[in-house]
Amino acid sequence: MTPGDEPARPGLGAVAIDHSYGPVADVFAALAAPVRAAIVHRLTSQPQTVAELVEFLGASQPLVSQHLTRLKHAGLVEGERHGRNVVYRIADDHVAHVFLDALHHSAETGSPA
Repeated sequence: MTPGDEPARPGLGAVAIDHSYGPVADVFAALAAPVRAAIVHRLTSQPQTVAELVEFLGASQPLVSQHLTRLKHAGLVEGERHGRNVVYRIADDHVAHVFLDALHHSAETGSPA
């Protein structure tokens, strides 16, 4: 068994894991940190500079930049340079829908957000 494979469940036989699930797991892994979730939530409203996100989050600039890099590598946000600033936005509407649906679901079910 390789890492990430599910063990067979009694009565169900072996569960085949299609490797195309890796990218979707990467999306959810990128959203798993509360700081990154807060960044994505903020960006669903409007594009923001790093400085604006730092102020909103009350976090250090290096920490916010590190989380933005992870979100960029996951394809969830994109940045565009405007002079000395980089303005970040949600990469596409799907990202906003997935995040907001998960946020609303956790609020409705009482799951920790």
